[in-house]
Amino acid sequence: MPNRNYWSCTKFAEWIRGTEKPKAETGEGWDAWYKMAAAAHPIRYWIAEEALDAVQNFIWWPVDKVYEMKYYINNRWVTHTHALTAHPRDIPRGEWRDVGNRFLPCLFNELVDFVEVELAWWHIAWDQEAKAKYKAPFWASGWFRWRTWRCPEAGLDNLDWQLRLRVDENDPNSEPTQQAKNAQEILDLYNWWTQVYPNRPDPYEASGWTAICEEERQANGGKLNLGSLGGGSPAQRKRMDRAHKMIDKMEREREKEDEQMMIRLIRVRGSLWT
Repeated sequence: MPNRNYWSCTKFAEWIRGTEKPKAETGEGWDAWYKMAAAAHPIRYWIAEEALDAVQNFIWWPVDKVYEMKYYINNRWVTHTHALTAHPRDIPRGEWRDVGNRFLPCLFNELVDFVEVELAWWHIAWDQEAKAKYKAPFWASGWFRWRTWRCPEAGLDNLDWQLRLRVDENDPNSEPTQQAKNAQEILDLYNWWTQVYPNRPDPYEASGWTAICEEERQANGGKLNLGSLGGGSPAQRKRMDRAHKMIDKMEREREKEDEQMMIRLIRVRGSLWT
């Protein structure tokens, strides 16, 4: 639905209803308020909560339909919210990847978009000063939003704000809220994918295997004969064996780390919304 003020939440509605509506409440708190307000003035409650919404929905129907069409186009062809997609940096367009090798980049590319696009929007959506601070264009929020504005700084600042949420909002040293704990996990996963993962050492380089192959290439006039690599001296064969073992060890460790991170991301998926 388009950004608008619901008539049932206005001062006029409160005047009709006869009871003030809370600005924020827990689920149980809202249930208690609805029962109390309906019992206090049943007819006035119905006018404020039901009739006003019905009239507003009727008047706004044409605008709502335009908005729905806009978001269908956005979801279908711009942001592809019906699919998980990998960045061309991780899976080049047109290049084959087995299904099992698509999971990691697709999931973590979506996490990056969540932080840098969705949380960035949340951070500036109702804050004019923040819009100016991050130089957000007109299509970053409001009616013209197309969910293409990307701002890592705004997204990370939003996580930083969430990290400071406490059970006792008046005591910064009190227990972090569950939202704050989830934000920490999201931040850790984001940092792993954007900073740790791309900078992990290449097993072939770290093991010395690349150097072995290059030496063989230079010794044979620029040609690499893989079949002859094992036919060298005992020292050379021992060196190659060490390289193979190190490659195997590093690849197994990386596979285990990737799996652990995907599991952590799945566990926090319920918090990936704005």
